[in-house]
Amino acid sequence: MSSTVPKRLWLLGCGNMAGAMLERWIASGAVAADMVDIVNRHDRDVPGGVRQARRFPDGPPPDLVMLGMKPQQLDEIVAIHGAAIGKAPVLVSILAGVEEATLAERLPGPAIVRAMPNLPVALGKGVVVLHAKAAPQSARDSVAALMAPLGLVEWTDDEAMYGAMGTLEGCGPAFLFRFIDALSTAGEALGIPADQAARLALATVDGAAAMAAASDASPATLADRVASPGGSTRQGLNVLDRDDALVKLLTETLAAAERRGREMAEEAKR
Repeated sequence: MSSTVPKRLWLLGCGNMAGAMLERWIASGAVAADMVDIVNRHDRDVPGGVRQARRFPDGPPPDLVMLGMKPQQLDEIVAIHGAAIGKAPVLVSILAGVEEATLAERLPGPAIVRAMPNLPVALGKGVVVLHAKAAPQSARDSVAALMAPLGLVEWTDDEAMYGAMGTLEGCGPAFLFRFIDALSTAGEALGIPADQAARLALATVDGAAAMAAASDASPATLADRVASPGGSTRQGLNVLDRDDALVKLLTETLAAAERRGREMAEEAKR
């Protein structure tokens, strides 16, 4: 394990996403449970050995603080915990829409890194997009090392691009879950029993994703390899490809999600 991985962590908020990250860190051995303190409004189920309270402990600051509460709680959190957080060397924020400048204004002191994970981080198969403008390289290396057990880690120096990348990978699992459900429902329309259609759809997407990840060929090329000329797969692809129907649908889907992200960024500045 890299020596740059932070050992002592404070987590402010530990909902679904932060909880998934924490579980994976502990399961992978990257972080020891007894080196983690969490502040929550109400107690949640957390890994054994992790301390949970309403305020952070007195004493030396941690190596890293991560903000994982709701973005609209930022001002309240600053008022209650800002002094304690300000003593930490590194601050990681997974708050959607809250820009680095807003964080630096509210919480001066720590080096700031924004992180946008997705839920498969719980399995070590997630994606984490990172952005930092003013953080020194040592802080960037430390955060990257912490995120490595969660899956693919990608950096961008462009905060606008960070929002776009976060939209794709952060919202993407929900859109894929919806696709799996739709594929299952479409199977039912062919007469397949609901439980079998659900299993077939899930296993098909799982296997196809693993194949795409292991192949040197692009997904577009793989699709064409599956589709024999004049065959049944080609007929189905013709529906998806007609007038770029699938591309247009997903472009509209991502655009709507990214637009809401920009709106939240503006709201956080007020």
